[in-house]
Amino acid sequence: MSAATEVPSVPTPTAVTADVRDTQFDALSPSESILDTTVYVEQEVPDPFLIDEEGDAMSEGEKEEERETSVAPSVASSEPPAAQEIALSVSTTLTTATIASPASSEPPVLSPLNVNKDVPPPPEETEQDAEEEEAEEEVPDLFLPGLIIPTMFLPIPNTDPLTTLLTKYIYPPEKRPVRDVTGEWQRTDVHTMVMTNSWRALAKMARDRIVVCNPADIENILGLWYLRLSSVARLRLSNQTAAECINLFAVLNAIEPAEHRHYVFEKILPFELEVMYARIKYWSGDHMGYIDALSALLRKCKRKAREAGGLKEGEAQEVKDMWKERGARVCLILASQLVEMKDFTAATKLLEPLCSQSINDEPATNPTLRSAIARIYLQGGNVQLAAHHFALVDQDPSADETLKRTNEGILAAADGEWEKSVDILKGLIDKDAENFVAVNNLSVALLSQGKLKEAIDVLEKALKSSPSTVVVAEPFLFNLSTLYELRSAAGLEKKKDLLIEVAQWSGDGLRTNCLKMPTN
Repeated sequence: MSAATEVPSVPTPTAVTADVRDTQFDALSPSESILDTTVYVEQEVPDPFLIDEEGDAMSEGEKEEERETSVAPSVASSEPPAAQEIALSVSTTLTTATIASPASSEPPVLSPLNVNKDVPPPPEETEQDAEEEEAEEEVPDLFLPGLIIPTMFLPIPNTDPLTTLLTKYIYPPEKRPVRDVTGEWQRTDVHTMVMTNSWRALAKMARDRIVVCNPADIENILGLWYLRLSSVARLRLSNQTAAECINLFAVLNAIEPAEHRHYVFEKILPFELEVMYARIKYWSGDHMGYIDALSALLRKCKRKAREAGGLKEGEAQEVKDMWKERGARVCLILASQLVEMKDFTAATKLLEPLCSQSINDEPATNPTLRSAIARIYLQGGNVQLAAHHFALVDQDPSADETLKRTNEGILAAADGEWEKSVDILKGLIDKDAENFVAVNNLSVALLSQGKLKEAIDVLEKALKSSPSTVVVAEPFLFNLSTLYELRSAAGLEKKKDLLIEVAQWSGDGLRTNCLKMPTN
């Protein structure tokens, strides 16, 4: 080649590639192509915590290492385009080194990073993380403005049967106790309203708070709905309670999609609202439909208790006990309805298994429930079975002594042993003057002996000692009104005095027929 056409000797990518290969591996045979070989060069990663001070000179060993890794011999190429093409192919393979271009006079710099090393696996997902993620995915975004519409509620009347009785029987008006039927709730607290039976004020408070709620705060809204409906039911406004309850469930049943509706009914809706919805059948006079609705709730409680086995150990037992307790409450409601329908056998058959129901997988007795079963047997005229259950309570070491003595007095009265019954009940009252169950039973026992005046004195003494407690007990008021009627034809005057006392202390929602004073 002439001097005019001589190509300058520069380091080509082909030469560099061959050098790198020769220093790392055995020489390739002539038939092997450089494109068929993948070369990985991994440099030692310097310690990032060992930093040379500025201006330090490189040692001879560092210089030699730098020279070996960055400088390659110059080889002339007669085919520059092919060499460039090979360089492009090799540059995709030699990922750990940066190859200098032919036009560059700077030495190539090798990257200290090993980009081909294995990526560490992601941390294993624990069971708790999976459950939390699943729980987060299950919570839908709910927005139900239909629950807070003011037209969902009916106005509560500003009068009640007790006010009607006062207007009819108590004259002049100055003798009538001042009663607040406006439902004003801003000037008092919830605890005071509950203790004074101010159900009208509680109902209005719940309604006023519902209509200003955020439609996305479903749990708070449904809790206020239960307070509203239970307060209206306490006011004996059964038709209004049923209408508002139907409005509520119409909105809940219209939730779309179905998965969101299922979530609300299974996770958010208070169980008490479901019981309230079932009671609509009772208020409409469909007693058999009411029993069917309660039976459906009982089946749900059993199913939920069984499904709790799939949860974590501690949580499973807690959820299982909760649903068992709810099932027991439904059984008590069912039994009360059956007693009202005079089906005493079905009521006792329903309650007896609850007496030995286990708590935390341990058998437990319930002397109070067993005593109630015995009294149901007495109502049905089966004294023998009642005595059997009373005897079981008497042998139960966990039963309260007062309960045992009360059962003994009731059984003695059922057997016609009135003297024994009176002695037992008087002994209970001497120990606790506020045992109003014993007071009421004693009045019945004295009446059965013909001691009418003494029976009235017992009830009147209890009324004077704790009027706020006694006047809300409707059986107590019914017995006292009956004794007034039996004593003389002038019993109406005594019942008027009782009416004034009741109006002063009872609050809202008293069933006035217990006073035996007709309104028409």
